[in-house]
Amino acid sequence: MTDDAFQPSLRSNVAPFIAMDVLAEAARLEEEGREIVHMEVGQPSAPAPKAAVEAARAVLDHGRLGYTAALGIAPLRQALSRHYQRQYGVEISPDRIMVTTGSSAGFNLAFLSAFDQGDRVVLTAPGYPAYRNILKALGLVPVEVEVDAETRWCLTPEHLEKVRESGPVKGVLVASPANPTGTMMDADALTKLVQYCDDENIRFISDEIYHGLDYAPGQKSALEISNNAIIINSFSKYYCMTGWRIGWMVLPNQLIRPTERVAQNLYISAPEISQIAATAALDAVQELEEVKAGYVANRNLLLKGLPEVGLDKILPVDGAFYVYADISRYSNDSLVFAKKMLHEAGVAATPGVDFDPVHGHEYLRFSFAGAHDQMKEALVRLSGFLK
Repeated sequence: MTDDAFQPSLRSNVAPFIAMDVLAEAARLEEEGREIVHMEVGQPSAPAPKAAVEAARAVLDHGRLGYTAALGIAPLRQALSRHYQRQYGVEISPDRIMVTTGSSAGFNLAFLSAFDQGDRVVLTAPGYPAYRNILKALGLVPVEVEVDAETRWCLTPEHLEKVRESGPVKGVLVASPANPTGTMMDADALTKLVQYCDDENIRFISDEIYHGLDYAPGQKSALEISNNAIIINSFSKYYCMTGWRIGWMVLPNQLIRPTERVAQNLYISAPEISQIAATAALDAVQELEEVKAGYVANRNLLLKGLPEVGLDKILPVDGAFYVYADISRYSNDSLVFAKKMLHEAGVAATPGVDFDPVHGHEYLRFSFAGAHDQMKEALVRLSGFLK
């Protein structure tokens, strides 16, 4: 029997995550001796909080790590419950909190527990590419809605009314602050959208991974509006713990046991050491606010410097650590442009086609999660490259 007889599944035929491809190419150039400024991935340059590292080190001393309950260890779930009371003024029972292997596992679990094959789920474009890719791999139908300046790049009930003309909508997924745009829904806009979904029996999934990284007033959790929403969050961004692969969900009561059953079979549990470290990280607010101050400085630098080097069309950067910039004056192919910029200027950024198949050819996403000196160097290199 030939190799051709064993073909990959149709569900595996999803697009690559281009940001990771750019990272791989940048790493290859570094192996050749090139110095690359990394602005392609949303990864904090700061290490995990000291308390998290110390907690992990302490548990390693006794050498025994094992499975935990699929929902996660009680101390972390209780600490997250207190976090919601402290941060948002909402009382969330620890019973509704599930610890996950990063937010990626949270999306898998949410999609599997809330939807059936063929269900349509609305996303925004531009938006995080893994949403649509995971949905497709699971046999669901992503419906991407182009958002623009008219609604500050946010989804509205009017958008959903239009989508429903062509078929039923079972779910809506929104990130605020958003990736790649950095824009954030104000409290009124988020409230209207969540309440519309509740009224129309549409499952609302709120990606709140960039909460805490806000530079404008009005950040609000969907939990403040509805107990029917699924909340997905992670320790990767604000807490600087990308490689620890640890996140969490807040689930409506009717989805707790179904999601737990799926998690038991897919993952057993999130890594115990990461759960212990994450519990400690929740108390490291002072240290993490100092890291955030660095993002503020980087943001200010780029919002002033990018227009000066020629990239003067930028979406509002309300939160997260991204600048989504229009490059149409230089190119109508962001993939080719990003590769040229990487090889000639040594600056790695992500082509907009990763986030928006329709208009993304006119945009690049720049991450400013790196060191301040690297952001300065990027502007120097871009100045020469764009002349």
